[in-house]
Amino acid sequence: MRFETKAVHSGGQVDEGSGAVAPPIHLSTTFERSASDGGPSRGFSYIRDSNPTQARLEEALAAIDSAEGALAFASGMAAVSALMQSVPSGSHVVLADDGYYAVRVLASDFFPRWGLSYDLVPMETTSAVQRALLPNTRAVWCESPSNPLMKIVDLRALAAVTHSAGAILIADNTFATPALQRPIELGADVVMHSTTKYLGGHSDVQGGSLAFRARNDWYERAEHARTIAGGVASPFNSWLVLRGIRSLAARMRVHCENARIVARFLEKHRGVEAVHYPGLSSHPGHEIAARQMSDFGGMMSFRVKGGREEALRVAGRTRVFVRATSLGGTESLIEHRASSEGPTSRTPENLLRLSIGLEHPEDLVEDLAQALE
Repeated sequence: MRFETKAVHSGGQVDEGSGAVAPPIHLSTTFERSASDGGPSRGFSYIRDSNPTQARLEEALAAIDSAEGALAFASGMAAVSALMQSVPSGSHVVLADDGYYAVRVLASDFFPRWGLSYDLVPMETTSAVQRALLPNTRAVWCESPSNPLMKIVDLRALAAVTHSAGAILIADNTFATPALQRPIELGADVVMHSTTKYLGGHSDVQGGSLAFRARNDWYERAEHARTIAGGVASPFNSWLVLRGIRSLAARMRVHCENARIVARFLEKHRGVEAVHYPGLSSHPGHEIAARQMSDFGGMMSFRVKGGREEALRVAGRTRVFVRATSLGGTESLIEHRASSEGPTSRTPENLLRLSIGLEHPEDLVEDLAQALE
């Protein structure tokens, strides 16, 4: 079954009780127990453990990521935290030097409490990761494309190096989405998504997910961390993400088409110092991205000539692009990323990150053109 069909139908079986084609939302926090043995009478006990709407979403998440099992969370960082709490104390973790800033904050502020050490490594160079691996390395965390510099990781090569050291490869696939790239098919063991972004798709829901190649000890430990620490997804949010997955493939086609047009415009503009978009042949990771992705996504960043103040000026002049954090919605967003990340930011001060939405591409180009003047 092809991806588009999986996205539409997984977790979408007709409701047995009513015949409803649209999945129902089960808002109950508790479920009836058996009179004979006190156990769950229909497979569910309490909302923090599991609930029918979340179960449907997890069925869909596993299907679209080619996974054996998946877990839904209240946010992307709840998913990250549960997985990192599953790493044995005393372990070493390798993280991407360019990636979501909150993961770095999690590592600096919480890894020591959990008995974990870590190193930040440029993962676009597989040899650099290999040199960073230690005898106690248990996990390698990558992003491809990365946030916000859009670096590309050779996932097959990275998986081989990681597995040779007895560690697991975890891939944050939020930017690419399963519509364009499925890291488990390329060797990754776990795939993480901030479902707040493209999977939800409408800037109206918060969530996260983990998809596991095998329903093994890592899955069990992460599920236990979610249940006890409480980072569970609400039924309504699970329903919204499930709804978003239905249209993911169609939306990504427009995001990608629009992004190509915007990237080509920016690459030629005299006020732009550099464009970071893997769909451009000038991008250093273009060939790898073309090999492991079906298209190049709707995310990009670019550096404005003139430094921080000029970048802020450009962002402040847009009329179609909305100045806001986050990504993956129908509307196009522009963000001065260093300001959003705060004092620990590693992002260049003249960089603006774009989430390309579903508007007409010429309107987006015209908006950036007038902002750059």
